[in-house]
Amino acid sequence: MSVKSQIEDLRKKLHYHNYLYYVLNEPEIYDAEYDSLLRALESLEHEHPELITHDSPTQRVGAEPAKSFSTVTHKNPMLSLSNAADETEVREFDERIKNRLKTESDIQYVVEPKLDGLAVEMIYEDGKLTVGSTRGDGIRGENVTQNLKTIKSIPLVLLPRTDIPAPYRFEARGEVIMKRKDFDELNRKRVDQGESLFANPRNSAAGSVRQLDPRITAQRRLDVFFYGLGDETGTDVRTHFEILNAFKLWGLKINPHTELCKNIDEAISVCKKIEQARNTFPYDIDGAVIKVNSLKLQKRLGAVSRSPRWAIAYKFTPQQETTVVNEIIVQVGRTGALTPVAVLEPVKIAGVEIQRATLHNQEEINKKDIRIGDTVIVQRAGDVIPEVVKVIKSKRTGKEKRFIMLDTCPECGVKVIKLEKEALYRCVNLKCSAIVKESIKHFASRRAMNIEGLGDKLVNQIVEKGIVQNMADLYYLPLQKWQNLERMAYKSAKNIVDEIEKSKQAGLERLIFALGIRHVGEHTAKILVEHFGCIEKIQRAAKDDLLQIREIGPEVADSITEFFNQQSNTIMLNRLKQAGISTAPQSVYAEKKLEGKTFVFTGTLKGFSRSEAERRVESMGGKSSSSVTSKTDFVVAGESPGSKIEKAKKFGVKIINEDEFTSLLST
Repeated sequence: MSVKSQIEDLRKKLHYHNYLYYVLNEPEIYDAEYDSLLRALESLEHEHPELITHDSPTQRVGAEPAKSFSTVTHKNPMLSLSNAADETEVREFDERIKNRLKTESDIQYVVEPKLDGLAVEMIYEDGKLTVGSTRGDGIRGENVTQNLKTIKSIPLVLLPRTDIPAPYRFEARGEVIMKRKDFDELNRKRVDQGESLFANPRNSAAGSVRQLDPRITAQRRLDVFFYGLGDETGTDVRTHFEILNAFKLWGLKINPHTELCKNIDEAISVCKKIEQARNTFPYDIDGAVIKVNSLKLQKRLGAVSRSPRWAIAYKFTPQQETTVVNEIIVQVGRTGALTPVAVLEPVKIAGVEIQRATLHNQEEINKKDIRIGDTVIVQRAGDVIPEVVKVIKSKRTGKEKRFIMLDTCPECGVKVIKLEKEALYRCVNLKCSAIVKESIKHFASRRAMNIEGLGDKLVNQIVEKGIVQNMADLYYLPLQKWQNLERMAYKSAKNIVDEIEKSKQAGLERLIFALGIRHVGEHTAKILVEHFGCIEKIQRAAKDDLLQIREIGPEVADSITEFFNQQSNTIMLNRLKQAGISTAPQSVYAEKKLEGKTFVFTGTLKGFSRSEAERRVESMGGKSSSSVTSKTDFVVAGESPGSKIEKAKKFGVKIINEDEFTSLLST
């Protein structure tokens, strides 16, 4: 087989397995097998660069940062939808359609969840993605092709079909979203790195797609669902439902909760069913969209102003409540970042009592004009800190007070600074008790060194009493010192000392993450270890050395070099080494008890977070996967397991509980 044929064969296989994994959620191969195919393709393309094409799976992240986005004019406008607030307005919509069509017959509708994301349009020509753009003003959008190519659920090449061939050229319209768990994880990393939080999944998805550097977009876990056809040439489909089914066959991901309804009664019933289940969805939805199914009828109905007559958005009751801002306090994070937080009159949203809401930074407070004493609308999306949506200014009495960020740290009194490129104010006193506390809490956290039992109250005690001044001090505290603390008997103190001793074998990846270097989360820590192999090389790395790593940009490189150039950090690292902390990569020292075994987790585990359980498996040579296949060895079932249990039974995969999983780790 010629090199060109080998390359084409590898690309075809990779596109197919992307489709199985991201569109159907039914992978046939392990992640390692996929990675092996991708590496083989990368190797051949490296040796034969003249054979690289823009639609190769290796080219999802390959473009240099852009200076600006060019404009794309949509051939058919991307219209917005008119809204229905209740069932009555939905029935009025149905009546308007029947009157316009001069019919009393039932109209077929398609109902889809209304996703809260960023509308985009992808142009495919001869089966290949050529242009991707945002909705913009509906007439013109921004060309974000390179960024959209980084989203793995967007196919670069369509699957060839002989039964329903794709048109030579067509425009697929969809919604880019970020799932709540990925949004929560992104915000957790931003907290770890001392950055301001994203307000909600929609904003983070939109902001990620509109990054000038595609490498940043690639680091965000974005997804997409396609929901409609723009301009097209040469298709025989007659209904919207047929289009969606064709999309799926061509490799375009559609929403699995879409339903065909024979009349408006069924459509309303499906809308209510989706609304009742909205909190079980892994992503945010704010309504359901009802569309006339027949494309012929859609064309007859046309559009009014900027909305189609043949579709309407049934808006759900928002998960928002009104409350009062009693106070605005300032919290200091481990990087010294000062974050204003609204202390609220307690209010319940979706069954959870809310007492605080992040205000992000002074700029956000100014933009929303939030004052102490204001009546505000608060919303809660997912499990993140609630946010203030807006102020109800009509309820102001004149007694409200403006908030101005403190010019000194509320913990240590040192003057704070604000860098030009940042919206945040920072305390730069490394001995600030708040910074020391938060740094140690991060260092001991489950995803870092995993020192079980070293919680907030204990950390506060040892810092306030002056027993520790940085994380290295933990390894030099004798048992007696722990026993002398409040509510610490011998057994509790011994447990802490044992946990600290055990953490010495956490591995270099965890240590790098635990150090709390700004912009260095778990993923970046792992990349650094994989690239350099040892702590000494990471310490000596210059900015140019770091920039050779594809996923590290100038800001991250600056942060890493700045951290290791500080003498106090060098002294602390030396003390950690002297204490006996292993600086070997996790893969070097871990026992390979689970080598060759693949695990899938479902439900909530009591003793592990999902990411912690997956890391434990991988550290012992096993693999973790998000999907059950016939090649899965174990499905670990926690509380309230999902549909993966049924898939496990279907494939004859062994199902174990958390106790059995823990036993596997320890035997």
